[in-house]
Amino acid sequence: MKRIESFLPVFLLVAGMAAPAYAEVHTLKLPAETAQLKSSRLPGYVIATQKCATCHSADYIKYQPPGMTLVQWTGEVGKMQHMYGAPLTDDDVKVIGAYLAVTYGSAKEADLPAELRLAWASGATKPAAGKGLDVQALLASNNCLACHAIDKKIVGPAYHEVAAKYRGNPGAQALLEKSIHGGSSDKWGQAAMPPFPQLKPEELRALADFVLKQ
Repeated sequence: MKRIESFLPVFLLVAGMAAPAYAEVHTLKLPAETAQLKSSRLPGYVIATQKCATCHSADYIKYQPPGMTLVQWTGEVGKMQHMYGAPLTDDDVKVIGAYLAVTYGSAKEADLPAELRLAWASGATKPAAGKGLDVQALLASNNCLACHAIDKKIVGPAYHEVAAKYRGNPGAQALLEKSIHGGSSDKWGQAAMPPFPQLKPEELRALADFVLKQ
């Protein structure tokens, strides 16, 4: 018993020296997202880029059965709306389903109903900016608030963080408008922001101005 007690201080000393090695934290950095949806003139491409890419990588499509039909792809998008609360209108579901079915499935563009090919041009699914330039309506209709908040990080940075970063930069307005219009990556971590090419110049100015004032 005395022999064990004599070794006890040495054991505790060695254990204490080893403890920091086990407490060391290693940070795992994942590669930046590079997969993108295939470009298309179909109206569903723009909406899918804005509203689907905020939660899904384009690689998600690779895990779906090949050759899915228009009905199947529309059903898959509808599931995201009804089961998972995706911020999609019924019109969004139809045009995104058409885009995915033609681009990744077995559907042909010529076989689509006319309303699915011309919906964007007719304004049926184009986000409404409200009366005049209602910034809150622009934020809501373009799904900005799914990734951003005024004072806390969600997926992307808080608006007040963006404003603080660019404060005092005379080119901030133009830089932010460019990022909103064309999308950006590797500026605020690994999350990439999708582009919003359908926004008018005055809408881009209003959104950028709003963010910079936070």
